[in-house]
Amino acid sequence: MAMNHISFPLVRDVHPSLTLKAVVVHACDDENSAPSDSFMGCQISQKTGAGNARFTKYITSRTASHLNKAIQHFQLVLDQCPVGHPDRAAALTNLAVARLEGYIRNDLQDIDTTTSLLRKALELRPQGHPDHASSLYNLVTALNWCYDKESTAVCIDESAQLCCMLLPLCPEGTYLRSIGIDSAVGYVIDNLPIDGSDEGIHLRRNMLELCPLGQQHRPKALDKLAWALFIRFRQCGNIDDIDESIHLRREAVSLCPEGHPDRDSYLNNLALSLKNRFGHQGKPNDLDEAISLYEEALQSVGFKFRDFSLDNLGLALIARFNKRGNIDDITRAISLYREALTLRPPGHPHRNTTLSNLALALKTRYDELDVSEDLNEAIDLYRESLRLTRLDHPERHRVLYSLSSALCSRFTHTRENEDVEEAIQLCQESLALLPSLHPDRYSSYIWLKNAYLSRYRIQHNPTHLSFAVENFRLASGHPTQGFPARIQTALNWVAAAENHQHDSALEAYQVCLELFDSHVMTRSSITSRREAATSFRDARSLPVDATSCAIRRKNLRRAVEFMEQGRGQQWSLASRLKTPAEDLESANPELAHKYLELSKLVFNAAQSSVIITDRAAADQAATEYRRLTRQWEAVVAEIRDLKAFSRFLLPPLYEDLQAAARYGPVIILIASQYSCSAIIVLASGEPYHVPLPSVSLTELNNLKDRFARAIRNASKMEPKEPRNDLIVLLRTVWNEIMLPIVDVLQQGLKLKRHSRIWLCPTATFTSIPLHAAHPFKTNADGSKEPCLEDLYICSYTPTLSALVRARRTMKKRVTPSFATIGQGQPGAGKGKALLAVDSELELVQKLVPATATRTSISGDAATREGALKALEENTWVHLACHGKQDPTQPYHSHFVMRDEHLTLLDIMERDVPHAEFAFLSACHTAVGDEETPDEVIHLAAGLQFSGFKSVIGTLWEVNDAVAKHVVEAFYKYMFDPKYGGVMDCTKAAWALNRATHAVKTKVPLEQRMVFIHIGV
Repeated sequence: MAMNHISFPLVRDVHPSLTLKAVVVHACDDENSAPSDSFMGCQISQKTGAGNARFTKYITSRTASHLNKAIQHFQLVLDQCPVGHPDRAAALTNLAVARLEGYIRNDLQDIDTTTSLLRKALELRPQGHPDHASSLYNLVTALNWCYDKESTAVCIDESAQLCCMLLPLCPEGTYLRSIGIDSAVGYVIDNLPIDGSDEGIHLRRNMLELCPLGQQHRPKALDKLAWALFIRFRQCGNIDDIDESIHLRREAVSLCPEGHPDRDSYLNNLALSLKNRFGHQGKPNDLDEAISLYEEALQSVGFKFRDFSLDNLGLALIARFNKRGNIDDITRAISLYREALTLRPPGHPHRNTTLSNLALALKTRYDELDVSEDLNEAIDLYRESLRLTRLDHPERHRVLYSLSSALCSRFTHTRENEDVEEAIQLCQESLALLPSLHPDRYSSYIWLKNAYLSRYRIQHNPTHLSFAVENFRLASGHPTQGFPARIQTALNWVAAAENHQHDSALEAYQVCLELFDSHVMTRSSITSRREAATSFRDARSLPVDATSCAIRRKNLRRAVEFMEQGRGQQWSLASRLKTPAEDLESANPELAHKYLELSKLVFNAAQSSVIITDRAAADQAATEYRRLTRQWEAVVAEIRDLKAFSRFLLPPLYEDLQAAARYGPVIILIASQYSCSAIIVLASGEPYHVPLPSVSLTELNNLKDRFARAIRNASKMEPKEPRNDLIVLLRTVWNEIMLPIVDVLQQGLKLKRHSRIWLCPTATFTSIPLHAAHPFKTNADGSKEPCLEDLYICSYTPTLSALVRARRTMKKRVTPSFATIGQGQPGAGKGKALLAVDSELELVQKLVPATATRTSISGDAATREGALKALEENTWVHLACHGKQDPTQPYHSHFVMRDEHLTLLDIMERDVPHAEFAFLSACHTAVGDEETPDEVIHLAAGLQFSGFKSVIGTLWEVNDAVAKHVVEAFYKYMFDPKYGGVMDCTKAAWALNRATHAVKTKVPLEQRMVFIHIGV
């Protein structure tokens, strides 16, 4: 142990024993003192001097008899210094110091008497006493030696608390700093047991405060506090703990440049925290960084903790394999573990951990490649690991459920009942070892579920399926496990319930949707929310499959609620922070103010985090976002306690959603792997179900691809050439999809001709131009069979809630102002010149009523900022330029301006409550991305979200030369005095319907179909 001995340390440049002797000698020479006091003083002086002489001989000769004589002399001195004597503290210290030296040299076994003497001396030298610091230091040193020799936890704990008092009393340059106080503090930092309790973490925080920037022990103090937080995270699952652990470890690494002896350890520890956060939150960047850090640590020559890094890197590679499926990761993990075993031979205290990790890698490879030798070796390794793991080992439960998982896999292969029975028993044992909220209970539930489900699939006992479902329920609802793992469990529950026709299917879907909502809300930026939503491949069809399940169970109201809850989730989450609070302001103005202020703070935090690229800064931004979100959620919970606001910001019920159908039915088209159908929502009464038996999801995907080819081909054709491929496809859409719906509208609901209808397509339906469905059929009397747009005025809506929100804000009408924004000359590399843009803007300006304020920006003025300003300041907007849909990151979809792109994110950041109408005469403005079609993430939806109630967008590329005809016809109908002449955005769908009919002879079919209306 590297620690300074404290034999008679100098205090105020005077040795304690000499201080005492000097005082006594002075007493002997004082002629006026009482004889008895003088005699006693001389005796104290003599005994102190004799003790000091003997102690000096002990130090040089190491002969125990000298120590014993010294202790006797110092004891006699103490006996002559009763309570109240001015030299009692010095006498206590001299005796304690001599005893401690004997304890250090193993000539005395008793340390308790020594620490007791030093505590008494400290009591006599309270804070403010000139010797208070030296007494603290003496006691710290004694306690440290006690811990070093006897590992008594109470000693190091007390020493740590005393250090927190001592160090502030000893600034740099003072004597105690020069004789080794820093090494005593360093010893405490090194040896204080890592404790994940609140008290242990509090003590570690105090120790860190003793080590300001520049202090030699700061990196170690940072890492030790990080370990305490890491342990609490593993025990309680609080994401704040792992975040802070990462923050502290980043600083520790930054303070240790390359070549520093502890850098590799800190790299390894930072990687460990990142890998664990990945397991809890599922952020792929964390896993990639962890692997990179492990690799860096392992490259160091002579890294003393190589076995730990090998083990940890192996686990990270297994995690990456589970995420990305590259078998090379598993092969390398196995190789790393076999190397680690050579560094942890039999008898090594951590051999059991490496055995278990190697077993995990082999079992993972078995699951992928089905090589039975891997599974059998994994089981043997798990058994050996379990044999080496103490009954009270804090990680024993992990070996139990891991062995259970391997036995369960072997049971599915061999059908040996003993394996599955042991698997169930092992999981139950692991659960018995864990408190109710321990995060690892989740894994025990998972493997217990697997065992019961495997047993059911082979033995077909319904009780086993019920047990499996119960463990699905427990695992997906376990509050201290991260959302990604719970979501995956809920998705597996959905699959099992669907496959086995279990009654819990609707519950499983509900759990999935709720978990998704909670998980996505934890992400600070809108792009990271989409990343979170798309990371589960099994979940892409979740909204439509949930809706299909409810339909199959004859619960149409629930089906509509499921669709609304699962679809357009990104818009739903974002809109929560923009929800008006007029009713709340009337009921509780103070609470409304808190809600609006926090909503603004959360929204701003989310927007600012988008531009952060530094990992440490991004972590801090995420922590701040989470802190604000918790405050926001607390206020929302408070609002829900008010009688009239019990469902504030909760997913809407069917009765709420019916408001979307106030001016015409809303038709939801569901494309699920289980069934394809439509639900017609009416303003009152029950919803109507329209089966589409002729359509399957596979056929819809084929139809979508054929449409894409037909549109591409049509764009290369002459305007007058017949679009035969498109005609065939639109006839298919009419016959197999829209005709059954039209039959219900006409015959069942008696919906009048030219009434408005709203289409709400899902999944693959979003890529099919449903509004253009056409029979292309001539009747026997020579009349043409009407198409959908002959019968009804069609609009689209991304969700029912979007339509309800738009209508609610229609109450706030203002004096109309109209802006035309055009960019026909975007500049090099930004697309070809659009020669008809300027004439299109002129045309629109002429048709706008004189009652409206008019603005036009084009050419050099049509910049990103100029366009944004026009969007914010005007209620009506016509935008003509290039539009680009970004297929990989739809939030980067944009309009091409002269300088920078005007992105979907730019538009979403704006809040324009008085905006009414936007015509997007640009390409691809109403096309979502293929990866998440049910999120409806496109430019037109973005404008609707920012406040525009009525939007005309495009499904594919627009030919600006012919589109001008549609634009002209549209505005003529929109503002024709014959039809009222007022600027009413609710007429947009009708005006578009009339315009596309009017230009049939001028505009090819695909360029008429390209425009759709969204909104009110």
